[in-house]
Amino acid sequence: MNIIVCVKEVPDPEAPVDEFRLDPDKNILVSSPKVLKVPNPFDEQAVEAALRIKDRSGAKVTILSLGRGLDRVVVKKPLLMGADDLVLLEDEAFADGDSWSTAYGLAAAIKKIGVYDLVLCGRQAADWNAGQTGLGIAELLNLPSVTVARKIEIMDGKAKVERVTTNGYEVIEVILPALITVSNELGQARYPAVQNIRKADKIQPVTWKPVDIGLEPFSVGSQGRRLKLLKLFQPVFEGTCEMIEGETLQEAAESLSLRLRKEKIL
Repeated sequence: MNIIVCVKEVPDPEAPVDEFRLDPDKNILVSSPKVLKVPNPFDEQAVEAALRIKDRSGAKVTILSLGRGLDRVVVKKPLLMGADDLVLLEDEAFADGDSWSTAYGLAAAIKKIGVYDLVLCGRQAADWNAGQTGLGIAELLNLPSVTVARKIEIMDGKAKVERVTTNGYEVIEVILPALITVSNELGQARYPAVQNIRKADKIQPVTWKPVDIGLEPFSVGSQGRRLKLLKLFQPVFEGTCEMIEGETLQEAAESLSLRLRKEKIL
């Protein structure tokens, strides 16, 4: 069985807010040099889902990542977890894309890889939180898709998926090949093991540019965008504080209750 997992490099979502600033002229969010790049946490859980399948029944897990100037330490982390191969779509042309142009590049690369039974993505990226790229890939490859999976089992050419819902989960079966987006309910991704670290040192990533996957540079990245960002801003939250007074605690509590009723909170 062959599994492809799409992994995005993102600024560390745990970094302090004051390490980021908005550039209103370019309409972009800029991070300070102190903010490290990390694998998208949701994508790490997609890697974990693939490795659980590999642990149970055996599978080849290929990691696919897109961007420019990709940090090798970051993109190789899935190899340290136990993945087998790494393919990088790395070129200036891939920079600053939207969900469409990113999905377009990844779908073309998956077509070039050719042999796959399952494509896994995180439910969304921790930077923009759009949650559209995985479904875009499925549409471009004409694959059935299931979103926000918390558990995946493979049997008889099908994937049995527990899909998260607002009230719990539902069980869906989908015929392979298919694309599944994985949610954080899957559980904690595994830590790198010593044997995988040694193995990863010997794995050289395959690097492709747009021409290598049959695409023109203007069809991906910023030039291939179909989303127009009108305004990027930080919302302002304002609040007021009113002190409820009383001669005794009981009077203060009664005054508070009356005020909450007046405001229709109680």
